[in-house]
Amino acid sequence: MNENASIWFLYEKETDELKKKQLKEEIITNYIGLVKIVSGKLFNYYAQKIEYDDLMGYGVIGLIDAIDKYDYTKNIKFETYASIRIRGEIIDQIRNLDWIPRSIRKKMKTLNTTIEKLESQLGREATRQEISEYMQISLKEVDELFEETTTYNIVSIEDEITENYKLQIMDDKKENSPEENLIYKDTIKELAKAIDTLKEKEKLVINLYYYENLTYKEISEIVGVSESRISQIISSCLIKIKKILNQ
Repeated sequence: MNENASIWFLYEKETDELKKKQLKEEIITNYIGLVKIVSGKLFNYYAQKIEYDDLMGYGVIGLIDAIDKYDYTKNIKFETYASIRIRGEIIDQIRNLDWIPRSIRKKMKTLNTTIEKLESQLGREATRQEISEYMQISLKEVDELFEETTTYNIVSIEDEITENYKLQIMDDKKENSPEENLIYKDTIKELAKAIDTLKEKEKLVINLYYYENLTYKEISEIVGVSESRISQIISSCLIKIKKILNQ
């Protein structure tokens, strides 16, 4: 076992909470320079939106997440894995900034909470009517709410995943390594698994919208439902997929 693997073996097997915490702090200290490098590169793109110190803070969160999830047995360099997690965390946090109007953000939160509560109570997908009754608003308002929130809902999950990857290639200006390719392929596999949990009609709508680039009107004609229903399906699918990917 090489020295690098030995460190991670010790960290994974350590049962004493204090010693494990000390090991983690040591790893963070050893790799804080990696956070600085990634933050510096991204600051060139986002300088007008955010302060460098904020990027560093988000980057440290990404580093800690990388430490918690790293599997040394996969023979992927920690530096490679961590740089992608750090970059991903920073970009996610930037996306969560208030470029989304506060009123829209509040509606998104209310809608997501309502759907989660109803599905938990019912044990199935909530209908428009049930959402309408729960929120005490009309069906027309429900449709408008889905339409409005979908517009701001991370546009495309596939793009969200590939953006980190493309940005890394653009930053490094070099051939991506086998380790990077492996992590990317694993991520795409997870996305595929998440999409596979959707119903057949939902999969069709997602495919037509994100991969065939059809409009709501075109999809509605193919599927045989209203444009507002297409908006609802897309928004609902995004919520489901995000929940699965974040597990």
